[in-house]
Amino acid sequence: MERIPILRMGSVLLVTIQVDMQDQTAMMLQEDLAEKIAKTGASGVLIDISALEIVDSFVGRMLASISGIARILSATTVVVGMQPAVAITLVELGLSLEGVRTALNVERGVQLLERSRREASLGR
Repeated sequence: MERIPILRMGSVLLVTIQVDMQDQTAMMLQEDLAEKIAKTGASGVLIDISALEIVDSFVGRMLASISGIARILSATTVVVGMQPAVAITLVELGLSLEGVRTALNVERGVQLLERSRREASLGR
C-alpha cells in the first residue's frame, strides 16, 4: 500500500497526489496529515491533485474531510491543480467540497494561504 508523501515548506505542508487514490490510501493520508499538522503546527496545507484524472465520490468526500480536520487543527487547506474533468465529475456527483478552498496552481495556492494567514493575524 502506497503512502502519499507530506513535505514541509516553512509553515505549510505540501501534499502532491500523483497516483489514483484507493480508499485505503485516502484514509491513511487523512490520518498522516492530521498527525503532521499537530506535530509541526503547520498553518496551511496545499494538496496538489494536478496528476489526478479521476476522482470518485469517496475521494471527494475525503478532500472535504481533510480540510475540515485541518481547520479544527488551525490550518487552512487549499486544493490546487484540479483538472477540468475532475471539477465536472465532482459537480455531477453533487459534491460541492464545502469549506475547501481551491486555486488553479501551487503558486496561487501559496498566495491564498499567505493572504489567509495575514487576515488571521489582523483578527479578521
